[in-house]
Amino acid sequence: MSSEKILRIAQRLDEAARLARATPQLTGDDAIDLHEAYDVQRALVMQRISRGSQRIGMKMGFTSRAKMAQMGVNDMIWGRLTSDMLIEEGGELDMSRFIHPRAEPEICFVLKRPLEGSITPLQALSAVEALAPAIEIIDSRYENFKFSVPDVVADNASSSALVVGRWHAPDTDVSNLGLILSINGEPVEMGSTAAILGHPIRALVSAARLVAEKGERLEAGQLIMAGGATAAAALQPAATVICEMQNLGRVVFHTNQTEA
Repeated sequence: MSSEKILRIAQRLDEAARLARATPQLTGDDAIDLHEAYDVQRALVMQRISRGSQRIGMKMGFTSRAKMAQMGVNDMIWGRLTSDMLIEEGGELDMSRFIHPRAEPEICFVLKRPLEGSITPLQALSAVEALAPAIEIIDSRYENFKFSVPDVVADNASSSALVVGRWHAPDTDVSNLGLILSINGEPVEMGSTAAILGHPIRALVSAARLVAEKGERLEAGQLIMAGGATAAAALQPAATVICEMQNLGRVVFHTNQTEA
């Protein structure tokens, strides 16, 4: 794929995100395959960096077997996290920035040293500085939240914002923690961290492998979002969103009055 096409699609998706206006799926002259989609994603994120954002980590997607089967794939996808995505814990999410935002409960890792390529879960864990309960806000830039796998990869795996709770020791057992995601006091999703590939550390192992395939590595200080532990819940204005996770406490944010 030509560099002109990569840039054209990246600019189209960047504009959709900046203006909070949905765009059609990538078809016709803009149709791409999975390899090309990661090239578009890189160009998309570089546009944010050119405006002053910084790369702070990566997120995993399709970390449940059911989601892989639904999308017709046999591997996970990933996206890049930037500093403009961070929402302070207990802070407010500006709904005018989003098209159709949804919240997913996750585990977030922060690394104390780099990880790269094929590694074991023990090697992955040894590189973790701390872990925390977190909520990722996803927001596909495509109309009606519908997309192909290359579409969503190009769109930075729908990643839009994240809220990270209190940090815990890296050896905290997160293999099977019950959790409840509630909005305005009403439970909307319940599940377990075991839904993340059977154990969230496996998402970190996969993250190191996947970024290495694109000539990158996970760096010290980076945040790694392990993937959704439940289905994503649609967000509404003027809401309080809380994820309560067994042994890890809660992570909270609020949405403002402005409609998406």
